[in-house]
Amino acid sequence: MPPVTTGATMTQFDFVSSAIRTVKLEAEAVALLETRIGPDFSEACKLMLDCKGRVIVTGMGKSGHVGRKIAATLASTGTPAFFIHPGEASHGDLGMLTRSDVVIAISSSGTTSEVVTLIPLIKRLDVPLISMTGNANSALGQAADAWLDIGVSQEACPLDLAPTTSTTVTLVMGDALAIALLEARGFTAEDFAFSHPGGALGRKLLLKVADIMHSGSSLPRVHEDTPLRHALLEMTQKGFGMTTVVDDSNALLGVFTDGDLRRALDQAIDINQASVAQVMTRNCKAIAKDILAAEALGIMETSKITALVVEDDNHHPIGVVHMHDILRAGIV
Repeated sequence: MPPVTTGATMTQFDFVSSAIRTVKLEAEAVALLETRIGPDFSEACKLMLDCKGRVIVTGMGKSGHVGRKIAATLASTGTPAFFIHPGEASHGDLGMLTRSDVVIAISSSGTTSEVVTLIPLIKRLDVPLISMTGNANSALGQAADAWLDIGVSQEACPLDLAPTTSTTVTLVMGDALAIALLEARGFTAEDFAFSHPGGALGRKLLLKVADIMHSGSSLPRVHEDTPLRHALLEMTQKGFGMTTVVDDSNALLGVFTDGDLRRALDQAIDINQASVAQVMTRNCKAIAKDILAAEALGIMETSKITALVVEDDNHHPIGVVHMHDILRAGIV
């Protein structure tokens, strides 16, 4: 039986030194990758850029786990990709592979049987093969159209057995591919948002004012000759703390807000006799419906207001967006 580790022994173990050793080993291995980025890396990128289908990533064990992440990163940065388990590929899933695809096969040794078994089938379809392995002379390295060296001299595991440093290096190589392709494609933040519509970035870059504004009967609107007391009713009923003010042609003249009301009371204006035109704010802030909700929020914060009028090209009010609407949409 293995010796039982006592609580005292566990307490004496230097966890911090162990962790620092691991970090240093992996950081050094990643730093060495810089010397391996060359013609084969460029060729791999060109093969993926020219790919008319998808990039298929495969790998066994820990390499497979890293491969799933690489495929996910490629897919989210403009390179259509997905992962195929090599064991399942040999039992039917290779039917997902087409002649228009590119394969990235990952194996630290380059001899993983489940991955090597796929080589003749990949070659038969004349599909470009990018290998990520630490052994250029292995079956996987020799069969590759582009070989990416992910070899490491030592795993962080003190037994030099558990894939640790090697998986980190593989992951970084995959990130390098994804980012190089992203930049080559001119992939933008908005492109990224389209593949992440449920995330905070997607909402910031995709949500337009038109998506959340209040329009139609919900839009508070009064004529410039409207008695102030009636404007107060409109403002109260619609619940935005303001109402738009228009002329005979429905052109936006300004707004009447809670602040305007307070100023009118300070000036002892008779709210039963005055018209809204006497106390309204002219030349108010107004925006187009197609601007981003995040941009509208920025205008509100800069102007220290809580609502914005949305107008069309003829300066007719068509909606109103409140800060609460933007906050509820999860923009911040």
